[in-house]
Amino acid sequence: MKSGDLLIANRDGAFEITVSGRANFEYAVPLRDIARKPEIVRSIRIDLTHCQAMDSTFMGVLTMLSVALRRSQISVELCNASEHLLGSLRGLGVQKLFTFTTAEVSTRDAAAAEAATSQLSVAETVVEAHKELAAADSANVEKFASVIEFAEKDVEKLRSDAKN
Repeated sequence: MKSGDLLIANRDGAFEITVSGRANFEYAVPLRDIARKPEIVRSIRIDLTHCQAMDSTFMGVLTMLSVALRRSQISVELCNASEHLLGSLRGLGVQKLFTFTTAEVSTRDAAAAEAATSQLSVAETVVEAHKELAAADSANVEKFASVIEFAEKDVEKLRSDAKN
């Protein structure tokens, strides 16, 4: 992830986020952190105008974010998603979890999100994201079983290495 590819503005819980380039696991950790604290979110809009593609980890974290916020009746608004991105979300059966608009997103005063520096944090995010995709659509269970298994082993190894 290049600096500035993920911009996050938080105005008293109104999150405005811009995603550029190829959204992947590196982009996912800052959004996962927001999903883990849904009580701080009043609204969330994510501009995908300059997003070229999304990997499954990123889409899983978007799903995690949507599921966490739905409990508070807050919808994740995806703005300006291309047909390619919509197709990717449809392919995983998670498009129903989002509101799609063509609204403008203002990331003035936004901070560039830092790429994840901890391998453990990234590995945990990969596991959580793919489990969320599997929970969101049963067709994803088989698709991501080996990814989840591999990532869980990676998490175990990284935790073990950290203890030693």
